[in-house]
This record gives sequence, structure tokens and C-alpha cells, in this order.
Amino acid sequence: MSPAHRRLPALALALLLFGCASPPPEPDALAATGGLTAGWVDGQAFRHRTYRNAAADDARLPLHVYLEGDGLPFRTPTRISADPTPRNPLALRLMLRDPAPAVYVSRPCYHGEAAAPGCSPRLWTTGRYGEPVVASMAAALRRLAGPERPLVLIGYSGGGVLAMLLAARLDNVERVVTVAANLDLARWTTLHGHTPLSASLDPASAPPLPAHIAQLHLAGGDDRQVPPWISAPVAAQQPGAEHRVLRGFDHRCCWEGAWPALMDRKVHPAKLGR
Repeated sequence: MSPAHRRLPALALALLLFGCASPPPEPDALAATGGLTAGWVDGQAFRHRTYRNAAADDARLPLHVYLEGDGLPFRTPTRISADPTPRNPLALRLMLRDPAPAVYVSRPCYHGEAAAPGCSPRLWTTGRYGEPVVASMAAALRRLAGPERPLVLIGYSGGGVLAMLLAARLDNVERVVTVAANLDLARWTTLHGHTPLSASLDPASAPPLPAHIAQLHLAGGDDRQVPPWISAPVAAQQPGAEHRVLRGFDHRCCWEGAWPALMDRKVHPAKLGR
């Protein structure tokens, strides 16, 4: 998630502080260290950074799609980032712990693309989950996986919001997994006094996903950025969805270390907590 940013008088005021983009090297370096293959895929009006593991081309198996958190929309409470790319991408770290066929797909205007045609700070601030973002990511996933390969959408933090929104418009999603996700945007922005995400789509106000899509929503019992009560009501509205609260976990700890066990579903429910 972004650093806490307080309500701004107007987005236009913050746009005056917008500077030139300078892509940070951290995600590319992390992916290379983990043996992932970097690339790009065209979406709808934007292109998206991708990282694939060696198993990703095995079309016989479902493809795990990792969706990152919001990164760094704001550098300070009143200064918009020139490049919102996450400096410590947790979703990418989770993917590195997953042996299944997997691909990481970025949002529009991230990974050095902030100055690309069509990009503006709106797409990583108030519109970070807006229609242009979701439509472009959906188009990118259709190109990556085709119309028939089953998809498992795995989203960390704000990436969990996108996982829910994407699942509603892709026909081949078989499962959604969210991690510490702010699934109710209105409640989350109110909690922190953030600027309302007025140009975004909110899973809390969308119809439930189809019943054939399995859902697992994971929340940290010690998470103050996105407390479990943010995601729990949304999960309760979804058919057959499971909401788990993990004791001792917060917004970043301790997902990476626990991820192989969580993905294998070998962790005893009593140890996960409720």
C-alpha cells in the first residue's frame, strides 16, 4: 500500500508537484536473482511489465497470476510520485516462493512507464483501480493466457482489489487469493483519512463473483494498514469464500516465509486462526 496520504484540497494541486519518471531497478534485479524472465505484454492502451518463471509455459496447468500492491503513489502526504513502482515488491517475492506456473503482471504506467502516452498520476492515485487500469490488465491477461487456460489470480494489498475486479470480467478464472487486501475502498480510505479513490472501482459495491470461482481471502491479525475487518464483510458477501485471519501477521510480515505452506494448503486451520 502507499504511505499514508491525507486528504488533498484537489488532485490538481498535487499534480503540480509531479516530476519526471525515473524507473527504480529493484523489481528487475529481484526477478533476475530469482531466475525469472522479464518481458512486456500489451494491454488496452498500455503495456505491462511481466516476469515469468520457468514453469509458466506449461499450458497443461493453471497459471498463477501475481498482482502487486499499490507501490508508491505518493512520496509524501502531498507529493505524487514520479514513478509509483514498488521498491520492495512483496507479490513478486511471493511468486518466487511458488513452484507452480506463474507470471507477475504490472499495472499500467508502472516500471518506468509513468511518462508513456496515456499515463497520468490519476492512474496511480484516485484511479489506481479504475476502468482504464482494469480493462488494460484484463486485455493483457487474455493475451498472456488465452481464453481457456485456467487462471489463479493472487493479489497482495491493492493487488487483491484488482484480482477481484479482474475475476469479474475474465471467463477463465478458477480461483482468487487475496493477501492483506483493502477490498472495501470507502472503509479503508475513511479509516486512514486518505483521499477518496473517486475514479476507482470498488469490490465492496460490485456484485458477488460467480459461484464457480473459489475464493480465499487472507488477512493479518496484526495488520494496521488493512485490518481484517476491512476485507471480512466483502468476503462474507461472496459465495463460498473463505476468510482467514493469521495471528502474528501484519501487512508485510510474515507472508513470504509462510507462502509455500499457505499455497500447499498444508497449514492446519487451528494454526491459522480466525
